[in-house]
Amino acid sequence: MINEIAEILAARSLKTAYPLELPTMDDIVEAHEAMLISVPADFRGYLLHSSNCIYGRLEPVTVADRNSHTYLPEVAAEAWSRGMPREMIPLCVDGDNVYCVAEDGEVFLWEGDDDMESVAEDVWQWVRDVWLES
Repeated sequence: MINEIAEILAARSLKTAYPLELPTMDDIVEAHEAMLISVPADFRGYLLHSSNCIYGRLEPVTVADRNSHTYLPEVAAEAWSRGMPREMIPLCVDGDNVYCVAEDGEVFLWEGDDDMESVAEDVWQWVRDVWLES
């Protein structure tokens, strides 16, 4: 199922003159060390294999380019400073809301304060049900 979702995302991804790069495992380790929080396995898989995809209006986090506005450690620092629980890792900022990933891989929508709603069992389900539907 994961490969199917990744293939659909890749097929729908916008082709650009300057495509995004996929990260290396070293990039992910660097991001992990910068945030001092472990990235769940499904989230790592997404980052390694599909974080170069551009689709729809949502812009999920990336780790290959430290200068990008979607660079995970910077997005995390901003979300945590706004009050998102420190144990959550941002997946995608959507206006004032943040889709974020729990330690067990479950994806939540954080809408500020203590307002959190489960939206997907894992990152790949979020890709299928939220991002590809945006």
